[in-house]
Amino acid sequence: MPVTITLPARAHAQLVASGIRADRARLSDVDLAVSPGSRWGLVGENGRGKTTLLSILSGTLPPDAGTVRRTGTLGVVAQELAFAPGDTVGTLVEAALADSRAALLALDESGRALAAGRPGADAEYARALDAAETLDAWDAERRIDMALAGLNAAADRDRPLATLSAGQRHRVRLACLLGAAHDFLLMDEPTNHLDADGLDFLTDRLRAHPGGVVLVSHDRALLRDVATTILDLDPTVDRKPAVHGDGFAGYRAGRAAALARWEQAYEQQVLAEKRLSGALHEAQERLATGWRPDKGTGRHQRATRAPGLVRSFHRRQDELREHAVTTPEPPARFRMPALPVRPGVTLLAADRVRVGQRLRTPVSLTLESGSRLVVTGANGAGKSTLLAALAGRIQPTSGTVRACDGARTGLLSQESPAPAGRRTELAAFGLLPATELGRPVRELSTGRRRRLDLASLLADEPHVLLLDEPTNHLSIALVDELTQALLETPAAVVVATHDRQLRRDLAGWPELRL
Repeated sequence: MPVTITLPARAHAQLVASGIRADRARLSDVDLAVSPGSRWGLVGENGRGKTTLLSILSGTLPPDAGTVRRTGTLGVVAQELAFAPGDTVGTLVEAALADSRAALLALDESGRALAAGRPGADAEYARALDAAETLDAWDAERRIDMALAGLNAAADRDRPLATLSAGQRHRVRLACLLGAAHDFLLMDEPTNHLDADGLDFLTDRLRAHPGGVVLVSHDRALLRDVATTILDLDPTVDRKPAVHGDGFAGYRAGRAAALARWEQAYEQQVLAEKRLSGALHEAQERLATGWRPDKGTGRHQRATRAPGLVRSFHRRQDELREHAVTTPEPPARFRMPALPVRPGVTLLAADRVRVGQRLRTPVSLTLESGSRLVVTGANGAGKSTLLAALAGRIQPTSGTVRACDGARTGLLSQESPAPAGRRTELAAFGLLPATELGRPVRELSTGRRRRLDLASLLADEPHVLLLDEPTNHLSIALVDELTQALLETPAAVVVATHDRQLRRDLAGWPELRL
């Protein structure tokens, strides 16, 4: 029985989505066309439907409206990997190699038939050779081995997947898909669990991929280096997704310009409404007092004046209705409060601080108003531990940390405890709408809780900001605004981060590598 081989379409590949709507994820009017060589980035706040759209494109989730048409093979990298008991690294590798192995087997069998002179063997051999060449089947296993090595993934084919961490399984699955040479790659946060070398390898492979790529990511460096087109699912003035060409730079410029136009249109309509409301109020006052003219005014004059006042009042009413605010309120921008400064004072000083095995390298530093520091190092080097020690959350096992009297230190940790209460001023920073401040913390999304943590930290007006991976779970637009605020604030700022784009943006700051 002949084996079915799924062949890539290569230059003829197409993935087209038209009029996609998914009510559960608030997606509507989504159109995109992915062709060989195009690389789409999907961006937007948490909960805007990026993962849902990826599932619709892959065919695992039907849309509420719209169509998806695909010609070509597809590889999907989801955030979670489902596997069965007993599955091994080899299970994933063999699944990725299945078509190539089948093509080479068919080529061998048709070659033997051709040598034996079997009728029709020449046509079978030609088809098998074409399939093997289309798949580049001879090189398939080497491609996967290279990807496993490049991503620092487990290469032992007998290793059970259940014995690997989630990050290790992610790297194995990612390597298999990169090596399989699909026409299209749909990837949901593929940089999770990758180290610096793995990030560089992934970036190079995606840039070189001849097929199409659709990429959901908060990694601004990856989007900058890979994406050719950005689909922004965040709210727009016309409530439709926005498409930006010219890659990540085009998205940043286009979004900033669109937001400025949106804010201007909304402000003009609000001002017009206030002006017309004032005119209506004046007409109402004249209508109320016009029936009592100055002493000596005759009855005929009062009767003549009254209809004019009524017409003026109704005219103002009509004008106000006709000029109602139709532009939706634009999203709030992040606004850093004016943090306090104490010139010439050492706010915080650490002298040869160590914390057992969690921070083995002794650290000494001093911070004044305006001080800047980026803390880098591999996972486990002690970055989070150092920031917690500086904030007084944990005690050093050797060395000292001293803060001057009255100096407030604020720590944004990776897992910040939510505040017990809510304060109205938290809405003033553009991080959370006032309508959400009364909701229980447990009902907030991860991104919303991160915004709440940041707002609570800033509300205390610290002299020293200690920020541990501050870009985690925040939207790209907010991260850009926060980065600019950190560059300008007069407070002392210490940032610990793996974020490649943030490190580039803070390239002029002193660096402490652990």
